[in-house]
Amino acid sequence: MATSTKARARKAKPIAQNEKLGPPLKWAGGKRWLIPHIQAYWENYNERRLVEPFCGGLAVALGLRPEQALLNDINAPLMNFYAWLKKGLSRARLDMRNEPETYYAHRERFNALLMSGRGRNKEAAELFYYLNRTGYNGLCRFNSKGEFNVPFGRYKRINYVKNFGGYREIFMGWEFRCQDFASLPIKPGDFIYADPPYDVEFTKYAKEDFSWADQVRLAEYLAAHEGPVVLSNQATERIVHLYEEAGFSLQFLEGPRRISCTGDRSPAMEVLAVRGMENEGVGRAA
Repeated sequence: MATSTKARARKAKPIAQNEKLGPPLKWAGGKRWLIPHIQAYWENYNERRLVEPFCGGLAVALGLRPEQALLNDINAPLMNFYAWLKKGLSRARLDMRNEPETYYAHRERFNALLMSGRGRNKEAAELFYYLNRTGYNGLCRFNSKGEFNVPFGRYKRINYVKNFGGYREIFMGWEFRCQDFASLPIKPGDFIYADPPYDVEFTKYAKEDFSWADQVRLAEYLAAHEGPVVLSNQATERIVHLYEEAGFSLQFLEGPRRISCTGDRSPAMEVLAVRGMENEGVGRAA
């Protein structure tokens, strides 16, 4: 049963001086634009734990601000960065310059740490932040060897953050993991928001690919969850069919991305698939 408005107001976590803190990273395909649509479902369940099997740049978690969250991603360097933010990465001492020589030197050092099994230390976290802010278009891509291979970004100006202390308070009740989504310790009442890799061909986001078989496995996993579920993905024909067959209610939205291959820069259509909640028709778009 949905909680009352008054009860939700009591249970919602107060946001202190760090209210305006947004995602600490640039993130290609970030879902900040989707937050109002997800919020329409979340508002009836905001006393529950938020679970994100593919948390990415944390736009949704930081937008919803749950008191308890289980945030997971298969991208190990990304999750190492969040782990250090939770510990209190407050004084980054890395030399951060918006120039190709520094960028490629730091990229080489970062890959050396990854290849030597030292990718979980503080230096690796700081390097990951720098590479993310300085690399091309906020991309995070690795080759088959597991090496970060994003080129220099050529931004005119970058404001690098040196003190991440504000995130420590926000992350207090959040748990970060790096594992396959199917092995997460989910509770029946958890509110799950899943934003898997798009059903398109793309350069690897992690050393492992996310295949169509994984898309099917995810749909089955989400359909089996007893609590509320929201999924977002590109509205390809087979993704739409997959979630219709799994019993989800579908909402179609024009995403901020553009499909350049059509020649007319058409908006990319996204699908929001929901299941297991009372207000599945909220915000439905044709």
